[in-house]
Formats: sequence, structure tokens, C-alpha cells
Amino acid sequence: MILHLIKRSDWLLAQQQGTLAPPSLHSEGFIHCSTEHQMVGVANKYYAGANDMLLLRIDPKLLASPLKWEPPAHIDGSPALPGEPFFPHIYGPINIDAVIEIIEFPSMPDGKFAAPPQLNTFTVHNI
Repeated sequence: MILHLIKRSDWLLAQQQGTLAPPSLHSEGFIHCSTEHQMVGVANKYYAGANDMLLLRIDPKLLASPLKWEPPAHIDGSPALPGEPFFPHIYGPINIDAVIEIIEFPSMPDGKFAAPPQLNTFTVHNI
């Protein structure tokens, strides 16, 4: 399974449209996703303090768009470092029926994120 972090309002819109096509699909050509091991680090790096977030658990076998495992796409354009873990990138919209679970994902009072109980079977890695 892979995960995608999304604002609640964006998920509601995607449900109405039948597919999810966040801005990164148009600006970068793919949708950023993470593994359960990577998600908390990603959330703390890019979304600290956000309280309206959801985690979408996606079954890769149900995706209509291609999925590729690639080095991280750094926002500042810097290249990936040797040994950095690969991230799942979806090259097209996410069909709603590939989303098999929606998990509430608010930040804690200090603005940081912690693994929700549904994802308690892994070790968190910071990025």
C-alpha cells in the first residue's frame, strides 16, 4: 500500500469529480506519495501545523495510472543523495476506487505529526 497526504477540501472535490489530480500532477507530471515508513517525515517537513489533513491509503494494484518508484523530488530542485529511499510517484490522476482507506491525520498541539493508530506497525523515518 502507498499513502497520499491531502487536504480534506481537496479530497471532497476529488470525490465529486471521480478522480484526484492535485497541482503537482500538472506542475511536475506526477502525484507525490509515500510509504507508511516515509509519511510522518514528509508530513512534518512540508505540512507542519496543518490540521485539515487526511491520509489516503491507496492500493497500487487498483490504480488506473502508472506508478513508478523514484528518488525523491526535492522542492528546491537539488538532486537526490546516494542512498536516499525511493518514493512512489503516480503518473496520472488517482482513480477514487483505488483509495481503500481514508485516515484522519491532524497535527499534534506542537504542530508536528505522529503516526496514527492505523499505521502503528512501523518505525518512523525522518527525511
